[in-house]
Amino acid sequence: MKPDFTRRLLQWNKDSNNRAMPWKGEKDPYKIWLSEIILQQTRVEQGRSYYEKFIAAFPTIIHLAKANDEKVFKMWEGLGYYSRCKNLIATARKIAHDHKGKFPATYDEIKALPGIGPYTAAAISSFAFNAPHAVVDGNVQRILARYFGIDTPIDTTAGKKEFQTLAQSLLHHDGPGIYNQAIMDFGAVICKPQNPLCGDCIQNKVCEAFKQNTVTQLPVKQKSIIRKERWFYYFIIEYRGKWYIKQRTGKDIWENLFEFVLFESPNAIENITPKLPFLKKLVNGQQCQVESISRTYRQQLTHQTIHGRFIKIKVQEALPILSNFLLIDKKQVSNYAFPRVITTFLGEPASTAQLF
Repeated sequence: MKPDFTRRLLQWNKDSNNRAMPWKGEKDPYKIWLSEIILQQTRVEQGRSYYEKFIAAFPTIIHLAKANDEKVFKMWEGLGYYSRCKNLIATARKIAHDHKGKFPATYDEIKALPGIGPYTAAAISSFAFNAPHAVVDGNVQRILARYFGIDTPIDTTAGKKEFQTLAQSLLHHDGPGIYNQAIMDFGAVICKPQNPLCGDCIQNKVCEAFKQNTVTQLPVKQKSIIRKERWFYYFIIEYRGKWYIKQRTGKDIWENLFEFVLFESPNAIENITPKLPFLKKLVNGQQCQVESISRTYRQQLTHQTIHGRFIKIKVQEALPILSNFLLIDKKQVSNYAFPRVITTFLGEPASTAQLF
């Protein structure tokens, strides 16, 4: 049954697969790597324009390695999961420095680079160097679980090992890159998570899930994601036509992105007034004018939901407590990379974004 799966997949790829992407068939490992990093946690439709923008700005890995951090983060703005961007910069500079600008060619060397796991290493090594390594991600696990009727949870150690071993055994060693691209496309076009096209599937006569009517039940996941709720109150403090902003550090979300003065509350605050303890401490007795308070904005991350509100305040004197913040002209705000919850607020007309 295993050789038949591979044969039919490659037949579908030859006869019916017309999924077009700008990086498809690419042999340059730099461009393959760039596309793979962008597509981590990002839909192809969204990632396409970012890929083209990055290639235009940084045609080689040396161009990317020499780029200013802020420029790269600004170009990444809107893609989320900013640790990817941090690793992108680190990998470019490592290759420029340690490998003299030449992308490493072996699976193990590629996997050792920042931000590259087994899936990405398999994709790059097979597409660029024809190395015999099978890609295994959620799409591949879904296809194999349905085809072979496997109910081992995909998010367990045993499940990951089982699917990796099975995927490697199915790999077409004469054309691993073609096979890997085919199975990725098959998961996106035919064996989709929701509403799969089982009636059009070349594998349906021997697919266990199709025969047993368990397509919607596979693959199995053992763990359920517990999402945390967080409430962010951003104070946009204006002093002489300028705003206070600061770059986020540490290992929390949005590392290296900029934000306004933040107060994180353990729960939602109903009444925001100048008597709020955080605000009183911030202005240190100075008279301040609350100009507007926004509606609540929501940004869904993988394991947490961010609820954000924005309070615009004017002060007459500089705030010493914010001496480690940048004080920038309001017109310069577009030069800095912010989380999506902030860019959404900034991009809306004042009448829509503000409650008063």
